[in-house]
Amino acid sequence: MDPAMDTRPATFPTGGASSSSLIFLGTGCSGALPDARCLIQPSTPPCAVCSKALSLPPDRNPNYRCNTSLLIDYCRDDGTQNYILVDVGKNFREQVLRWFVHHKVPSIDSIILTHEHADAVLGLDDVWVVQPSSHRNDIEQVPIFLTQFTMDSVAARFPYLVKKKLGEGDDFARATQLDWRIIEGDIDKPFVSSGLEFVPLPVMHGEDYVCLGFLFGSRARVAYLSDVSRILPRTEHAISKSGAGQLDLLIIETNRLHGVGDARSCHLTLSQSLDAVKRICPKKALLIGMNHEFEHHRENQMLAQWSLREGIPVQLAHDGLRIFIDL
Repeated sequence: MDPAMDTRPATFPTGGASSSSLIFLGTGCSGALPDARCLIQPSTPPCAVCSKALSLPPDRNPNYRCNTSLLIDYCRDDGTQNYILVDVGKNFREQVLRWFVHHKVPSIDSIILTHEHADAVLGLDDVWVVQPSSHRNDIEQVPIFLTQFTMDSVAARFPYLVKKKLGEGDDFARATQLDWRIIEGDIDKPFVSSGLEFVPLPVMHGEDYVCLGFLFGSRARVAYLSDVSRILPRTEHAISKSGAGQLDLLIIETNRLHGVGDARSCHLTLSQSLDAVKRICPKKALLIGMNHEFEHHRENQMLAQWSLREGIPVQLAHDGLRIFIDL
């Protein structure tokens, strides 16, 4: 089996035959991969990653990357499964067709939004296809957790999804039934989504824009930072081995392979992401949010060498990857 496509259980503590898991619905940048510009306006020589991205089916091609999104399959102590979706980007319908079907995910129970950019919210109109329904086929409301800033932006984009009262003729205007719940981007103000506690982790996503990551899990501690250019000191303390305690898994973006980044950048480069991994010192790290500079197998070979040298296993994640972990 190709190790890059191995979705067998990872080496995390599990609670028995039934366990929680993390399903990576997307691991790419906002534009997703292949980058359409590389195909309609090919360079000389052509972009190797985007040229190959259409040569294999996506389920066998880790360089085919949809917008970054995570599905948390949370197994409660009584065996109940809850599915918590983090971000609903532009490729959400494709992610449902590929990975909900592949992993036999029947519906979602709640949604969490990291911020209001297009690659995190533009799939909200398609959420209705994965909402639970009653025996009468009535769609049930799904709680969605977001900041007031994100709420205001979503309301302007999707007024029909947030209006409180339906007018005459609006029977089909709100196929997606969402229960909007405002959270604060404060480490000291955790919230519970489908039985699992989340601690907001504010990070900078550009010079003057705050995005949220999240810390979750009590048996195994996981931090998820999908859009970040700089980790704030208080956030880093909350997730670092030298601060509040070692993470079992750090999921952090690395958008560009080359460059060192600057104050105007909205994303971490690979060198910056690896520096953050060294400072935070998790037991294991997975990288997400990659653009077309990253060739999955080549970069994972390089990361395997880095991991041996630094003593922290780090790899690129890929769309469809499922990690079993006891939350």
